[in-house]
Order: sequence, then structure tokens, then C-alpha cells
Amino acid sequence: MASSKKAIYAAILGNFAIAVTKFLGAAVSGSSAMLAEGIHSLVDTGNGGLLLLGIRRSQRPPDDTHPYGYGKALYFYTLVVAILIFGLGGGFSFYEGLLHTLDPGHGATGSATVFGVTIGGLMLNTVVLSAAIVFEALAFRTAWNEFNLQRGDTSFWEAVRTSKDPTTVTVLFEDSAAMAGLIVALIGVHLAHLLEMPILDGIASMAIGLILFSVAAFLAWESKKLLVGEAAHPDVQADVRAIANEQPGVAGLGRVLTLHMGPYNLVLNIEINFDANLTAAEITQTVNAFEDAVREAHPEITYIFVEAESLSGRRRVAHASSGQDT
Repeated sequence: MASSKKAIYAAILGNFAIAVTKFLGAAVSGSSAMLAEGIHSLVDTGNGGLLLLGIRRSQRPPDDTHPYGYGKALYFYTLVVAILIFGLGGGFSFYEGLLHTLDPGHGATGSATVFGVTIGGLMLNTVVLSAAIVFEALAFRTAWNEFNLQRGDTSFWEAVRTSKDPTTVTVLFEDSAAMAGLIVALIGVHLAHLLEMPILDGIASMAIGLILFSVAAFLAWESKKLLVGEAAHPDVQADVRAIANEQPGVAGLGRVLTLHMGPYNLVLNIEINFDANLTAAEITQTVNAFEDAVREAHPEITYIFVEAESLSGRRRVAHASSGQDT
């Protein structure tokens, strides 16, 4: 199972088209919120490219310097995406909004002529933002469908919290922030016009910045947990224990340690206590059967290390196996 690219491609195409229209709208109207939204969409476009690069780098095979593969490269690029959302998207939006708030005359509302029809800045912003909401909603739907395929029957927040594949989650939250930002920008430009308070446009831009700060902080926190190293889902650990206990001659289990080296690359280290009357050959045969059963049930467990010991403690067999060799 590989990281889903469908949602990322949809987000890249949508964000690029939206960014162009937003910048055109901002150039004509001088809207701070519109400019902030343009920067936001441009950053999201680049972030999609970084996620694709992360997926590609994470799929490189193991080598002497990285014996467990490059799976965690995806977590690194997800962290970079979060930093860019925070620094470029959120930082610029908040800064531009602050300037507009301190100087409400910052940027002048103009008009544009399209096919011989003069369109005012407010109408232009409304058309651009409304169209952007539609396109963003389509991209969000793609990300949402992909996320639902991955989470199955798991609840939304539980799936977000336990997911080891950050690509779809990142795109989903990016699209959610984009939708929220577009709505805030649309409300801001209309209130600024109706109430004749240009300062509201700057406040809307600052609000967009705060939304991006929040999403970026959440994504950075999730990426940090994955980079530091997380164990397999408790259900996977419980299933591994059950498989081990089903093997003939297994009298008990010691530690069961798991570690994600990538979204679909798990390392398993397990201590198994065998009956004292088993021979070393019988222990090895049982360990091999255990490994085959584990890989059949959980192909993402690519490295298995078994420490096998008889109850008497006289025989101890260390067995290591890598799914890369099968």
C-alpha cells in the first residue's frame, strides 16, 4: 500500500489555478485579504510538490547507510510543509493584514474591464473568491474520499491521531484551512465595503493568518511524533501477540516492541518463551511459522526480530528476518 497521490495532484492543480485568479483579483482591487489568499494558494501549490518529492524519496530501497530504508523521509517533508504553511502562508497573511489594519488606505480598490464590461473591485473579488470556494471544495472532496478509504470504520479524530501516512491528512487539513480562509476573505471584503471600514479587510487577512498558524502547528506536532518514532497501532500489537500465542510450543511472551520506519514499514522485536522440551530446530521451525503468519496478516511489518528462549533458560536463539529478503 503506498501513499495516495490522487488527493495531492488534485490539490496542486486546484491551488495553482486559484492562486493565479486570486493574484489578479488582488492586483485590481488592492484587497489585503485577497492577496493573503493568493499567497496561501501559492504556498499550498508548492507544498503539494514537496509531498510528492517526499513520497518518492521515502520509496528508495534500503542500503548500507539506511538499512531500514528511507520511509521517514516522508515525515521530514511533511514537517517542511508545516513550516512553510506557518512561515510563508500564515506569516505573510498576518503581516499583510497588520499593515492594512494600521493603514486602511494601504491598496486602493480599482476595477477591471473584461470583454468590454467594467467590473468593480468588490464584484471581482466576489467572483474570484466564489469560484475559488467551488474549486477548493472539489479538491477537498477528493482528499476527504481518499482519507475515508484509508480510515475505514475508524472515527475521524482517531484516524488522524493514529495515522502513520501524513500525506492525505496534510492535504485534507490544507484544503480545510483554504476553505475557511476563503470564507473569511469573502466576508471581510464585503463587510469592509458595506460598512465602509477598510480596516475589516486587514482584520480578515490577520484571521486567515491565525487559521494557517493553527493548522501548521497541528501538522508540525503530528510530524514530530512520527519523526521521533511511534509504535504500531494497538490493534496490530494485539494481533501479533495473538499470532505468537497460537504457535505450538509457545509458553509465554516477553516484550513486544514495534516502530514505524515509514507509513508502511514496521520493525517488530518480540521475546518468545518456549516449552523447555523443544529442541533448537523445533524452535526455529515455530519462529519461521510465526513470521510467515505475521507477514500474511500484516505485510507492512517488513523487519522481524525474535528472541526465543526455553522456559529453563538453557537455550536461547536470536532470530532476525527481513521482509526485504522474501
